[in-house]
Amino acid sequence: MNVTETRADGLQRELKVTIPAAALDEKLTAYLDDMRTKVRLKGFRPGKVPMAHLRKVYGKSAMAEVVNEVLTKSVTDAVEGRGETPAMQPDIKLDEGSVGDVMEGKSDLSFDITYEILPPIEVSGLEAITIERPVVTIEDEAVETEVTEIAKRNRDYEAVERAAQDEDRLTINFAGRVDGELFEGGTAEDVALVLGSGQFIPGFEDQMVGASTGEDRTVTVTFPDDYPTEALAGKEAVFDVSVKEVGAPKESVIDDALAEKLGLESIDKLREAIRTQMEQAYSSASRQKAKRALLDALDEKFQFDLPQKLVESEFETIWRQVVAEMERNEKEFAAEGEESEAEMRAEYGRIAERRVRLGLLLSDIGTNAKVEVTDEEVQRALQERIRQFPGQEREVFEYYKNTPQAVAALRAPIFEDKVVDYILELVTVTDKPVTKEELLKPDDDDLPGEGGSDDDTPATEANQ
Repeated sequence: MNVTETRADGLQRELKVTIPAAALDEKLTAYLDDMRTKVRLKGFRPGKVPMAHLRKVYGKSAMAEVVNEVLTKSVTDAVEGRGETPAMQPDIKLDEGSVGDVMEGKSDLSFDITYEILPPIEVSGLEAITIERPVVTIEDEAVETEVTEIAKRNRDYEAVERAAQDEDRLTINFAGRVDGELFEGGTAEDVALVLGSGQFIPGFEDQMVGASTGEDRTVTVTFPDDYPTEALAGKEAVFDVSVKEVGAPKESVIDDALAEKLGLESIDKLREAIRTQMEQAYSSASRQKAKRALLDALDEKFQFDLPQKLVESEFETIWRQVVAEMERNEKEFAAEGEESEAEMRAEYGRIAERRVRLGLLLSDIGTNAKVEVTDEEVQRALQERIRQFPGQEREVFEYYKNTPQAVAALRAPIFEDKVVDYILELVTVTDKPVTKEELLKPDDDDLPGEGGSDDDTPATEANQ
């Protein structure tokens, strides 16, 4: 194999690879010789088929297999022999005009390999980075407020003979129809509905105010555009509702009986449990904000050339999400007062560059720090993923078992979080007291549909 570099411009590389026809013929002979021990041809004993006959019958198909195998191995050998790591799978370009001669053994196999390499990254000065971590102090008053809300949600009701009003609990039967047809999940009996709780589709509870025991009502509502069941999203539904009972709320009581009702020993244990849950929720949100601040600092501090195909791939992933979100909301580009498509593409192009830059940077830092993801951590992530698909556990497990890319996608965020934790130990982190509302407020530039998650989570899975 002869390899000649024809281009080395920044991260871009192009190689010319030539495999002599004699080398291909040698591999073809070995391929056919192996085939001779297996093939069964009429008129010949097993293993006794003449090589010339095999070439006549199977020569072209066998050469196609040989060329395909040689191409794959030659690309790997050519790149590895240069000590380079491609950012993505290299592209291969064959001289179409010579393919016929190659297949007939009359010409050398020549092809071009084009690829981008991962950029060299110099990481230093992490200790000089300073970020703020927002934290919330959990006051006793906040715990008591939550206890009061829990007591309110778990209070008892007593049947009353009057029209239903806000905070009453109705016991109802209902049957819902879309376009005159009953739909799955739209029929139920003995359902408890607390008016004003927001349990049902917007508008449903409002139309049940004033209902009395024994009354039948017709409720017309429209499913939200983002309703999880796609067949119902945005559709108008008509419900026939029968009221079996109207229940007025009793006064909520905060005592040991309330805690026991929730499976805890005492009201003090309930307070402890609530405080623990709040601490966990605030700690998670605080870490997420600190991570975002760290990524901002890293993005500002480290600049290097980016493989453009990685950026393009990341942009396409983001853009598909943007377009899908717009279609769900029935929005179009260049609406009055909104960004044009070109402006949005430029904005999300910058986000794609940031993701790729941070992904490469975290990958480099993690590799040098010997950060590893254990099989146990991947298994826990897999089990969590499986639990998201009740009734389809086996199918999901088999999918991940047979799809290495899917497993890599599970491993990537674990690796990323461990690298972030490693860096947070090196940088200076200053705690900043904030309110609960400030801590839980989503970032302004979240991607459509992400609901407060990082808009620029590094694209590390491409680099693991």
